[in-house]
Amino acid sequence: MTADTLLRIVALCTVLACAETLHGIARIKLLIPLMGKDRAIRLSALTGTLLAFAICLVLVPGIGLQTAQAHLALGLCLATFMASFDIAIGKWLMHKPWTKIWPDFDPRTGNYLLFGLMGLCVIPLVVWYVRAPQLL
Repeated sequence: MTADTLLRIVALCTVLACAETLHGIARIKLLIPLMGKDRAIRLSALTGTLLAFAICLVLVPGIGLQTAQAHLALGLCLATFMASFDIAIGKWLMHKPWTKIWPDFDPRTGNYLLFGLMGLCVIPLVVWYVRAPQLL
């Protein structure tokens, strides 16, 4: 992996983290008062995934990956980064105890973060197929 490729991946992670942070703030400040927490969480799981897809649609092709396996590896990297970012924000910025952080990843508690992370695992691969239809 070249330094340029690594820099582009770090930039993608940074853009995703910033966008998803702003998305979360918008959910808390705008959607929850309008529709309640449960509906806002369900809606934001969908809009957050669409936001990640749009960002990846723009930035993933510039990374220059050539294989399906490389795009899946990128997706796993992005999902791991975003999960770690979410944990770090919760633990060190919001001072949440671990008992409040782990339920964010558990769909049984009404949170859909895990589904978003699973989607993020395959989004770069989907972008690759969308951007290169001759592969199908």
